[in-house]
Amino acid sequence: MSRPCVFCSLLHDEGPATWLHRGDHASALLPLPSGRLAPGHTLVIPSEHVLGVQDAPAEVLRDTVLLVQRVARSLTTALDAAGVNVLNASGPHTGQSVEHLHFHVVPRWEGDGLDTWLQGRSSRMVADDWLHTVRSALRDSLSQN
Repeated sequence: MSRPCVFCSLLHDEGPATWLHRGDHASALLPLPSGRLAPGHTLVIPSEHVLGVQDAPAEVLRDTVLLVQRVARSLTTALDAAGVNVLNASGPHTGQSVEHLHFHVVPRWEGDGLDTWLQGRSSRMVADDWLHTVRSALRDSLSQN
């Protein structure tokens, strides 16, 4: 049996959480203190269980990303941050720590010492016609709407 989703449990008030916002479609909470990358680091999650951006219905993704934007604006204003990093990992082998769509909104200041940019490059090799294949897949996806 798989473990229950920690974010779903928190959304159902089954455990302590520091909420910045509780909404019908998306919510914002602070990570555990040991996982905070900066003061104000916030997690934005959809209210329904969705694994990642690939799986999210358009309205779930829209509502979640709109809350990401509002949190980012609030953090930069309230904490006098220069900007934010918005981080997401979706799916296996991406480093996704909780299998529930979430975005980290991390306030940034000049010279803050934090490096959130990816280091290194993938060693994965793909077919030479990858660009054509991706364009075709995207075209097919767009035509379904």
